[in-house]
Amino acid sequence: MEKTYTVSVFTENSIGMMNRVTIIFTRRHLNIDSITASESEVKGVFRYTIVLRTTREQVDKVIGQLEKLIDVFKAFVHEDSEVVHQEIALYKIKTASLTNGDVEKVIREHHARILTVDPQFMVIEKTGHVAETQLLFENLKPYGVLEFARSGRVAVTKPMKEFSTYLKELEESNHKL
Repeated sequence: MEKTYTVSVFTENSIGMMNRVTIIFTRRHLNIDSITASESEVKGVFRYTIVLRTTREQVDKVIGQLEKLIDVFKAFVHEDSEVVHQEIALYKIKTASLTNGDVEKVIREHHARILTVDPQFMVIEKTGHVAETQLLFENLKPYGVLEFARSGRVAVTKPMKEFSTYLKELEESNHKL
C-alpha cells in the first residue's frame, strides 16, 4: 500500500550530490513530491529531506541504494507519525485587494502574516502542512493571486537519537575494520 514517507539523507557537501541522490529515485520510477537541502546540525554535513508516496518495500530499496553512494553518511526513512514537519508558502496578491477588510480577515483566520506591502502587491507568508497552505491559496484566489510558491517539507524526527550519535557509531565500526 502506498503511503507518504519522509527520507532524510545525510551527505558530504559535494558538487553534483543532489543529482546523484535524485537519480536513484528516477531509476526506480518514483516521483519526488518535495526535496529540500540544507546544512545539518553537524558542521560540514548536509541534509536532504525528500518526500514521496510509495510502498514500504520500494522506499527501503531506495534507502539501500542511497547508502551505497560514496558521499552519503546515512539515510533514514520515516512515516508522517515519526516526524514533525512544516512547509512555508508565499502568496503575492494585488495591494488593491486590501481596500476591503476581507483579505485581512482571511489572513488572520489562517494565522498567516503579511511580509511586505508595495503599491502594486503584497506578500503573505503561511507556514503549515500542505493542506493548510493550499486552503489559504484557495481562499485568496478571489482576490487575485499573482504568484504562489511553496517550499518543500522541512522535518525533524521524533526519536531522540541524534545524527551525531550515528556518526560516532559509523566511525567506531570503521575503526574495527
